[in-house]
Amino acid sequence: MGMEIMCFDLEGVLVPEIWINVAEQTGIEGLRLTTRDVADYDELMTYRLKLLDEHHLGIADLQRVIAGLRPLPGAREFLDWVRERFQVVILSDTFYDFAAPLMAQLGRPALLCHNLEIEDGRVTGYKIRLEAQKAAAVRAFQGLNFSVFAVGDSYNDTAMLLAADRGFLFNPPPNVVEQFPGLPVVRTYDELRAALVAASSRQIG
Repeated sequence: MGMEIMCFDLEGVLVPEIWINVAEQTGIEGLRLTTRDVADYDELMTYRLKLLDEHHLGIADLQRVIAGLRPLPGAREFLDWVRERFQVVILSDTFYDFAAPLMAQLGRPALLCHNLEIEDGRVTGYKIRLEAQKAAAVRAFQGLNFSVFAVGDSYNDTAMLLAADRGFLFNPPPNVVEQFPGLPVVRTYDELRAALVAASSRQIG
């Protein structure tokens, strides 16, 4: 197990898209946009923060939505299967201020993500850990002599997937598949499990 590491995106792979659920519960249609739609993460977050300010939504409103979310069906069981066979790290462009309830439901895997800037309950900005942190983390793990497998679903995952020894798009939208035709696509956890078994240098089952 020790020489192979699995890097997962979070939203759209293991848990629902947080911002889409915020949009559904607040009626703010603009918050439906995610990294599946907009390739430039800073552009997307700037737009989201503008909408939150215009509609007077604070961190408590967002956390209230997140508290009601559950992992995608089968995600916890699949993640438990992976953890018996690989080291596991979640590489996400979400925020620690959002993720804690979801991490608890997933058995608290290691999570590398970003931080929101909050003043008097208002979300005033965000602080990223590092530019292109997902791909940087993959290269760092490779520098530690790990073989890296990576799974994501959106534009902001593609650099990570291309940097990994083996990268997989999980149930991605057509626009992402079209722009990255060289990345293998899996649609279910069963398909992903089979792909990992086939790609691993070890006998796993």
